[in-house]
Amino acid sequence: MHTILITGGAGFIGSHLTRLFVTKYPGYKIVNLDALTYAGNLENLKDIENNANYSFVKGDITDTALLKELFDMHQFTAVLHCAAESHVDRSITDPLAFVTTNVVGTATLLLAAKQHWHGNYEGKIFYHISTDEVYGSLGAEGFFTEETAYDPRSPYSASKASSDHLVRAFYHTYHMPVKISNCSNNYGPYHFPEKLIPLCIHNIINNKPLPIYGKGENIRDWLYVEDHVGAIDVIFHKGRIGETYNIGGHNEWTNIALVKELCRQMDTKLGRPAGDSEKLITYVKDRAGHDLRYAIDASKLKDELGWLPSLQFEEGISKTIDWYLTNSDWLNAVTSGNYQHYYEGQYVKR
Repeated sequence: MHTILITGGAGFIGSHLTRLFVTKYPGYKIVNLDALTYAGNLENLKDIENNANYSFVKGDITDTALLKELFDMHQFTAVLHCAAESHVDRSITDPLAFVTTNVVGTATLLLAAKQHWHGNYEGKIFYHISTDEVYGSLGAEGFFTEETAYDPRSPYSASKASSDHLVRAFYHTYHMPVKISNCSNNYGPYHFPEKLIPLCIHNIINNKPLPIYGKGENIRDWLYVEDHVGAIDVIFHKGRIGETYNIGGHNEWTNIALVKELCRQMDTKLGRPAGDSEKLITYVKDRAGHDLRYAIDASKLKDELGWLPSLQFEEGISKTIDWYLTNSDWLNAVTSGNYQHYYEGQYVKR
């Protein structure tokens, strides 16, 4: 039975991952370490906070002394490393914060695991959760595979690429039992509304402009978050040590087509006239270094481990909208205060 340290377990992907492992594996002991920055929220885990096999620790992955204390106290057999600064826009404004968390934090965590395990890696796993953005930008054709050369274009993707390289370096240099997965864009419940989908849901509800970078022609592959953590579960238990697995949703959409689909479904669910929400679309100055297209080839994961996403986008986005409409208190709480200052400074009309 594993005792697992999940880093960033109060964030968007991390909270779904924590909930899955706590509920699916009651014999596992799960410790959630999260710094509770703006995107971390313990409200995301209210339904499991009293489970006997779960505990929370507020702290930072760059804190060497804290990590040593936690490893000594809990004798972790595995790490699920989800903690990261993850928003491209913020990385352009404050790149050093991303280097600190994503690079220094990952190195600190790797070193803590190495020092505690003392080379006795039997039954141990260090699983690093990463992004497809490390591969750079695609044209109209082609897909990212696990062999695609890294070509990060933003401070965020560069910091995640650096962390991936560090994890592989610990595998090759110290024989640490690592696994890495690189996922496409996630969406679903509990997503902080700085990202496109929850931002647009929030703004449609409140009849506010829907800011679209450039012409909205950038293409992303969208992965429902519960499908993502399901894939992590499979890779954690069945994936090969030292391997990388790409996780994709098989759902490519241009940003503008996605937002129009959101508008269509929101009009129906809110009882508004068809086309009403589309009038809120507002084109804003494009983001610096904005990658044109991401698309994942997840055939390795399918062929080796039998994983496929369960939802297509139209169904997944319907479930996502329903969650936000049902959980308006959560949405209102996270979009108060400092969020408004960030929002006002981020999106500039063309």
